Amino acid sequence: MPKFFQNPFWGRKKRSFDAAGVGRRWDQPRSLDSLNTAILAGATPAARRAGWYARNNPWVASAVDSLVGNIVGAGIKPQSTHPDRAVRERLQALWLRWTDHAAPDGLADFYGLQAMAVRAMVESGESFARLRVTGDTDSLPLHIELLDREQVPTDLHRDLGGGTRIRAGIEFDSAGRRVAYRVAGVRPDDPLSSLQIDPIRVFAADCIHLFKPVAAGQLRGITWLAPVLLRLHELDQFEDATLVKAKVAALFTGFITDPDGTVGGLSGDNRSGVLSVGMEPGSLIPLPPGADIRFSNPTEHDAYAPFVKNHLRAVAAGLGLPYELVSGDLEGVTYSSIRAGLVEFRRRVEQLQHNVVVHLFCRPIWERFVRLAVLTGDLPARDFDADPTAYLGCSWLPPKFDYVDPMKDVQAEILAIDAGLKSRSQAISSRGYDAERLDAEIAADKDRAADMGLAFGDHGSS
Repeated sequence: MPKFFQNPFWGRKKRSFDAAGVGRRWDQPRSLDSLNTAILAGATPAARRAGWYARNNPWVASAVDSLVGNIVGAGIKPQSTHPDRAVRERLQALWLRWTDHAAPDGLADFYGLQAMAVRAMVESGESFARLRVTGDTDSLPLHIELLDREQVPTDLHRDLGGGTRIRAGIEFDSAGRRVAYRVAGVRPDDPLSSLQIDPIRVFAADCIHLFKPVAAGQLRGITWLAPVLLRLHELDQFEDATLVKAKVAALFTGFITDPDGTVGGLSGDNRSGVLSVGMEPGSLIPLPPGADIRFSNPTEHDAYAPFVKNHLRAVAAGLGLPYELVSGDLEGVTYSSIRAGLVEFRRRVEQLQHNVVVHLFCRPIWERFVRLAVLTGDLPARDFDADPTAYLGCSWLPPKFDYVDPMKDVQAEILAIDAGLKSRSQAISSRGYDAERLDAEIAADKDRAADMGLAFGDHGSS
């Protein structure tokens, strides 16, 4: 090797980082060499196990519901930022009319599809959706078709030449951009489909891939339950063993000591050496000399409650949830502790809402919706080609978190507005409402109250 490639530190055996050390304390250490390699090798079995626990384990079901409820709630809703108020109102009216027709099967509106996509992302690690233009005339001709993760095969890899390649069912061009997905018509193990249909090529602009990226160059998602699945499995085994032990202990009422073999005459039903005797309050049972009865006194598992609680805390930490939301256990919770836990949890939720759900799922749908509204003539926009940015501009409003102490939080918000630290529009938008619409409603309420001679406290805008 040429001298200029040699590193003077390579020959030294001493490492200053314990995490990079060797020795007995690092016998058989585990390491993650490539995230994509690990995901492609284990994402599917992990997702299937996570789906089983999400359907059968009450704590996992509660945790998934809590994550979906906090991330999506009643829906992350768009608010057009076009400078023309008439255009904004027209877009909002078109959107409101379309949301009920977003799903091709009619089982959910757009916000229900949001929740289903996020649930699939939590359980399976990722979800896909296909944007379809249909002939529906009741509203804008756009449908959102949700796809199962296994409809985009993780084992499909191919070199297409010219720098274009397929990796894990995703086609990349020579610049590393996603240009298409390979999508199967049905899930591979669908029991109602006897046909094996090869995946078709779907342009990336017509396909949404929702997952939480955690590393640069990540191809596919991994279930959010991956850090806790083994712990959940062991917790299930421990609970089963504890339950069987308690059931076996409860089967025995007592044990008869009979050194002379003279107790066989006791009244009762003797089946295979098991004596069933009716017991009533105040009963006196005469026993022959030498016979004795010792009642069963099974011991309880002293470590059961702490063990389960410790495991549930680890499960909650692994999912990024407060322990109380997973277990429903509010014992010993104080106002300060629950508030501190919820504040940190809400920071994580806001990050997921804006950096993942809005960026990967909501924005592409809004852009396709606006472009279709212009093409169909539902939205008059002669200057769209010259300045599409104004029409595509949108703020996404997540549902407002409920206050822990409503009076204190509202008073703090009022003080912030009065001090000029935030605007009313910011405060209203953070609650998931449109400031212009709210002001119009307040003005209408005041006019109606004045016409009817009603007098209320003045809590409107000034």
